[in-house]
Amino acid sequence: MIAIVDFGMGNLGSIRNMLAKIGAESVITSDPRAIEAADKLILPGVGAFDRAMENLHRAGLVTVLNDKVVARKTPLLGICLGMQLLSRRSEEGSLPGLGWIAADTVRFPAEIDGVRLTVPHMGWNTITVTQPAALLGQVGPDPRFYFVHSYHVRCEREADVAATAHHGITFHAAVASGNIVGTQFHPEKSHKFGLALLRSFVEW
Repeated sequence: MIAIVDFGMGNLGSIRNMLAKIGAESVITSDPRAIEAADKLILPGVGAFDRAMENLHRAGLVTVLNDKVVARKTPLLGICLGMQLLSRRSEEGSLPGLGWIAADTVRFPAEIDGVRLTVPHMGWNTITVTQPAALLGQVGPDPRFYFVHSYHVRCEREADVAATAHHGITFHAAVASGNIVGTQFHPEKSHKFGLALLRSFVEW
């Protein structure tokens, strides 16, 4: 059973529908007991970093997530804001993140070489896979995913970068560190490429 963690911010139904298409059983839940019992976890998120961390703390989910992910090494996929929450902090707010990845979340620059950069980065973009194991091994050639974000995760260690993409700058589009993986893009909005990624996560 995959638990899709509900803390009030995310495309929860879309993720569950995509998992159903590949025959994966999932539940949308904010119940710590259901999260404790899950085989895998998905941490989605859309919106502001500080509000997300406040919601996680208010719902009493940080302790159970730390136990499952850090202590018990349960596989977890963070999506969009959910990937940013894996980092230590964000330029968007002041609260600390979960800190599971040696990384910080930063805003796209306003301009590159004097040319204004469109922010948020929104729409389809090609990624370059740098670490295919576990997450991106089945996506096939020229993988394209759907992005909507103004901030991106910047990893300290190249070994934690699973994929990159380019929008004015080359940024880290996916991360992988042990049992923790994350995507800045939305697999639930990315058709066949998103299905392939989620299938890899389910089979991992």
